[in-house]
Order: sequence, then C-alpha cells, then structure tokens
Amino acid sequence: GDMGYFVGDSTPTEFIRHSFGYPLPHAGFSRPDGTSYSRLTDGDANTYWKSNPYLSKTFTGEDDSLHPQWVVVDLATLQDINAIRIHWTDPYARRYLVQYWTGLDAMREPTKGSWVTFPGGVVTNGGAGPTTLQLSRSPMPARFIRIWMTESSNTCDTHGSGDRRNCLGYAIRELYIGTLTPDGAFHDIVRHTADRAQSNTICSSVDPWHEGSVVNDRRDQVGFDLFYTSGITRGLPAMVPVAMIYDNPENAVAEIAYLDKRGYPISYVEMGEEPDGKHTLPEDYGAFYLQWASALHDLDPKLKLGGPIFEGVNKDIEVWPNEQGKTSWMGRFFDYLKSHGRIGHLSFVSFEHYPFQPCLLQWSALYDEANLVRHILQVWRDDGLPAGVPMFITETNIAAGSDESFVDTFAALWWADFVGAFLEAGGKAVYYFHYIPLGESLGCHGTSPGTFSLFTMNKEYEIQQPTSQFFASQMINLEWVQPGSGEHRIFPSTSDIRDPAGHVLVTYYAVQRPDGQWSLLLVNKDQESPHPVHIEFHRDDSRVDSHFAGRVDVVTFGSEQYKWRTDLKLVPVGGSADPDGPAARSTISAGADTIYTLPKASVTVVRGKLAAADSSAKPL
Repeated sequence: GDMGYFVGDSTPTEFIRHSFGYPLPHAGFSRPDGTSYSRLTDGDANTYWKSNPYLSKTFTGEDDSLHPQWVVVDLATLQDINAIRIHWTDPYARRYLVQYWTGLDAMREPTKGSWVTFPGGVVTNGGAGPTTLQLSRSPMPARFIRIWMTESSNTCDTHGSGDRRNCLGYAIRELYIGTLTPDGAFHDIVRHTADRAQSNTICSSVDPWHEGSVVNDRRDQVGFDLFYTSGITRGLPAMVPVAMIYDNPENAVAEIAYLDKRGYPISYVEMGEEPDGKHTLPEDYGAFYLQWASALHDLDPKLKLGGPIFEGVNKDIEVWPNEQGKTSWMGRFFDYLKSHGRIGHLSFVSFEHYPFQPCLLQWSALYDEANLVRHILQVWRDDGLPAGVPMFITETNIAAGSDESFVDTFAALWWADFVGAFLEAGGKAVYYFHYIPLGESLGCHGTSPGTFSLFTMNKEYEIQQPTSQFFASQMINLEWVQPGSGEHRIFPSTSDIRDPAGHVLVTYYAVQRPDGQWSLLLVNKDQESPHPVHIEFHRDDSRVDSHFAGRVDVVTFGSEQYKWRTDLKLVPVGGSADPDGPAARSTISAGADTIYTLPKASVTVVRGKLAAADSSAKPL
C-alpha cells in the first residue's frame, strides 16, 4: 500500500505545484508545532513511538551505544516517584537506563545539572511488553525522567519484516511514572491524552515511516516546479533543502535528481532543518549528515552540502555533556565529521538569526544588533569551524514573531545594520527567507500588525505596498553594492558618534566595489536627531588620509520617506505606510571638508571615488 518510507519519482511528469505535510504516526514529541501529540503518553496502547532506524548500526556502521536513543518525560513540577512502567513493543531495548535530572530544566539548561541513574534503573537484559521497575525503595523528588537506550532487540515492529528498517531502533507504546506501594499497586501520575494536555515528552529521534493517504493539506509548501518557474529565483542557481531528520537518503537523492532533470540550477543543498529545536544530539545529526552526503555525492560529486540550519540563537548551543565533558553542539558536530575523515563534505555552515524576543522590542535594540551577529560568527569559529568554510544566514528577521516593528522604519535600520555587520564580520551571504509574499498577523496582543514579508497584501495575496525592509533591501543590493557577480572588498570602519550612555548611534560599513567606487552604508539610529559626519579614508601603509572627491551619490531612506500608520480597521493588513518611499537621492561635488548630514532614523548610502592618489585607502 501507500505507506512506509517515501521516495519520490525523480522522473518529471506533471507540474509540482504543492508540497504537503504528512503526520508521523510514531512521533514522540508532545508539542512539535501545536498540531500533533506524543504517542508515548496518548493513552492508546495501539500506538507507539519508534526511533529513527537510520541511527542504528546497520546504517551508521557504528555500535548502537555510540548513538543512544532516549525519551524524556517532563512531569512539569517536582513529583515524588519511585517507579516506572514502560510498555515496550518491537523493537524493544535490551539495555537501557532510567535516570532523573538533578538541575531545574534538563532541556533548556542542559549544562546546569546531570543525569543520575536510579538505583533500580539499570536494565541489561530487557524484554518486550509492559515492564515495571521499582526505581528506588522510597519515593524521591524528580521532574525530568530519561530512558537511555543503548542496545536493541532488532525485532520487527507492526509493519512486518519486509523492510529491515521496521526492525531497527526502539519502540515504546506507553509510559507510566509514579509510585509502587507496599501492596504492589502502581499509582500513575502521567496525564494520558491525545492532545497538548498530555504529560510532555521529548525524544531523540522519530521513525519517518508514514502513510501517504494521511495528508495534512493545511501544511502546504511551494512545490519545486512552482518555485523555480515563478520568477523568484530570477534564473539564478538556488539553495535547496533536503529533509533529513524525518526522511530517508533515497528521497533526498530523488529530489535532487528531479531538479537536475528539469534543468533547474542548484547553488547549495541545505541538509535538514533546526536540529537544535528538535533536540537532536550532534553525533546523531552527524550520522544523518554523512549518510545523506554519501548518497547525494554518489549522484553528483560536485554538490555543495551544508548545515545544520540552527534556530536563531545569540550564543553557543549547549547540550548534555559527552564522556569528555564537551557541551558545544557545533563543536561536537565538527568533531564527528573530523573523526570520520569527512569534514570536507561540509561546504558551508548555515543558521538562522532571530536575535530578539517578540513583543519585548524597544528602539534601543538597534544598538545591540551589530555586536550580536558579530558574536555568533565568532562562536562558530571558536567551536572549530574549518578555515575557508563560508557562513550563511538562510532565515532571519528581527524576532521569531512579527509585530509593528517589522513594518516600521525600525525594521529598515535593523536590516541594514544586520547585513552590514554580518558581512563585515566575515559572513558570506544572507538570504531573505520570507521573500515570497506572506500574510500579515496582528502581532502582540492583537494590536500590533506586522509581517515577515517585504510587502503587504490583500486576501488574494496581491501586493498592496512595499514595507520598510523592501526599501532597505534596495538600498543594500542596488545602491551600496554593485549588482552582479563582481567581487567586493569590505573594510572595517569605526564611528565616534555615541549617546551619553555610550551607545554607538551611527554605524557604517564600507565596500570597494568592482567598478572602483567606494560605497558606505551608514545607519543613524538616533530617533530624534540628524548627525553630521565627516568621512575619512586611511591607508595602513601611509600616514596620509584621503576623502571622496568629485561626484558623490547620496541615497537616503528613513523616517522622512516612510511612516507606518496602524489602522486595525484595514483588513487584513492592519495598517498602511504613508509616505511609502521611495528613497531620496542627491548628487554632490565632494572634497576634503565635505560634511554629510544623516537624517534622524535613516539609512544612507554615500558612493563615489577617492582623490586619485589614494584609491586603495580604507575608511576610518
């Protein structure tokens, strides 16, 4: 039947317009996206969680103890417990530990505590079916309980022995935690229900087995053919993702083969999605990565593969320490690839960037962005990023939830400062992930409309207006840098314009363009005041400073060219911009003493050539 491990047809036939989602019947996450539930605490003994077979020795080539699979139950508060009942099914764990967490939060603070095995929590010859363990003589307080599985029975699940993947990994029908009283009665405190009210569980991985007839048509993504023929790529090679954590390598190969047969150009292949948010341990992601890399490079050795596509973070991602005490997710991922002699299969590192918390934004957040993005690039380098491997931000915006700041002038200033700081710090490329038109949301408390998109639109998804980030993107792509494939050189720059608290009010980013012009992207974050600036260029090997000379183009976008006006009666947008651009343009004749005035709350590009003898100088 139409069930199992899906592999798409690599031979083009009909036009692929849609890409639908399919629920995984063996999921072990309680709250992956608010639409599903864990089979570990759903109250139904006919369902079960099963781990991903691609993490077993058959596929990794490594002992299963090197890729332990686990489930964690979060009891929400400290509870006195001394017993667990695990309803195993095939394949069950022969060796496993039952442990409790000594810290406050095992998932959010994985380095502030440790996993301790219960006195009765060591099993070395486990069997199938319901198994009750008395974990300690008397009840003891615990909130997070972990089952750590290291050897499988390799017996086949309910889908039969026809596919070896059905017989690998671990499977549990239901979990019960509580107390055993002296009379042998088990008192369960787990909430068993097939919705979000269930006791929360988290798992190491999920078997991607699913049924093709159970489609979630509300989870509709853009199909491959629609994407490539819509005009959005402008005929350029595109970075494309392959599913990994919830898929199989044959399907990834089929996807890339399909695109190749269609003649669609590919720049890079992004492997998987947000393993940190799925609590995938770095060694498990590494095992997936190498299997997928082998399969994809068998198809096309020239493919440039990368990842791991972290969720937006401002600091290193930490996980439970390994035997060496190392907690850095990225560092351990690099170690895994290096230990297998495969670090060369990592052609780039990609991650998301959502630096701020939704609904808590203030204008002063603009002062922090440049340092935040510089810091995270340095974190990945400190974790062991190989020299020469480029860093891409492939999904980004101000925060993970939109509000009015996304359509205000604030967003334009943030975008310009973020892109400039990222590139100056050595980042290779930024992708505007929400380039495809999206709807608006009413944001925080239903009164702060915003969108991730570059445009507002009506109910038919027809563009109504460009937003502030559209104009900021134009400033960056069409004014600051030179469009095309020519090489730019970016140079460090410093600003001495600060407020009384020491915040840098004006930041700027300098590039030498392929056409020989110098171009400065200047961001005035002062909401109230314009700032005059004097621009000088300095050569390291000379004591002579230089300056713009002759014709200089000045392009400005800010609070004088754009103002968002919230109006909740405007459905579905919730407001409009008036004025709504465009950027203001002027041309001046510059010299050594020229002063450039940056309007309040604005982004300005100053572009021209230097005095003839000093064309290789860099800005102060």
